[in-house]
Amino acid sequence: MGRFGGLERLSPLGFVLSVGLVLVLVPGALSWSKEGHMMTCRIAQSLLEPEAAHAVENLLPPYVNGDLSALCVWPDQIRHWYKYRWTSSLHFIDTPDEACTFEFSRDCHDTHGLKNMCVVGAIQNFTSQLLHYREGTADRRYNMTEALLFLSHFMGDVHQPMHVGFTSDEGGNTIELRWFRHKSNLHHVWDREIILTALADYYEKDMELLLQDIVTNFTDGIWYDDVSSWKDCNSLSTCSNKYATESINLACKWGYKGVKAGETLADDYFDSRMPIVMKRIAQGGVRLAMILNRVFGDSDEGEFAAAT
Repeated sequence: MGRFGGLERLSPLGFVLSVGLVLVLVPGALSWSKEGHMMTCRIAQSLLEPEAAHAVENLLPPYVNGDLSALCVWPDQIRHWYKYRWTSSLHFIDTPDEACTFEFSRDCHDTHGLKNMCVVGAIQNFTSQLLHYREGTADRRYNMTEALLFLSHFMGDVHQPMHVGFTSDEGGNTIELRWFRHKSNLHHVWDREIILTALADYYEKDMELLLQDIVTNFTDGIWYDDVSSWKDCNSLSTCSNKYATESINLACKWGYKGVKAGETLADDYFDSRMPIVMKRIAQGGVRLAMILNRVFGDSDEGEFAAAT
């Protein structure tokens, strides 16, 4: 069994992105850390069926050698470039304080009120774009490589509970506190602090060991019986609503609960929240694979395409 049944500790993910891109460090980015995104994409790619695996490899640039995880952090790196500034609001959802619910019509908009501009709207949009892949490269309306990278990244984001947080504190970003001995904020605790602390304490900073534990837990461990329900999705056009609802529920129950600005979060918070972080990474990877297998495989998603 892996290390995260009950209240045992886990660990973060220590990969360095080294690809042929100019890397941009985005201060205070609202996102799983690079480790979380890479883990999500590593899990997803390992679960792809042959048709989907071929399509993904075909869409990736040659310099990543077929490794989707090498570019899963790309949407964070370019979100403040002028060309991509419009994507900034696609990484999260702000919900009414204390409501602990997500409603697409109420919550999926940017700061100017533009509808569909949130992480759920983005997942739906880029899924719809990728459905045109089977029509061939003559269709120039969409950049299929970018659609793949955005979808893969946003499937990670929607599973980070504090990405579907309260409006007034910007998903915990303005709740300043201490994580053990250093300054942080509640959003960053869920993005990265929990993962890095566990990696250092229990995995000798080796992401491969953590990856093995996560995979073991959903292939032959404590989450095995849940995987089929994770993949339940009657329509690709609406399933991301469920993922966002899960996240705001977790944010209320485990993210915000008992936390006050200025306090120190340490072992008690860490021990009880780490299994949730790892399970969300696993769910994001399993569900991303499900979507890519359906988009690039033989399944009929014509209803989605017609509705978007």
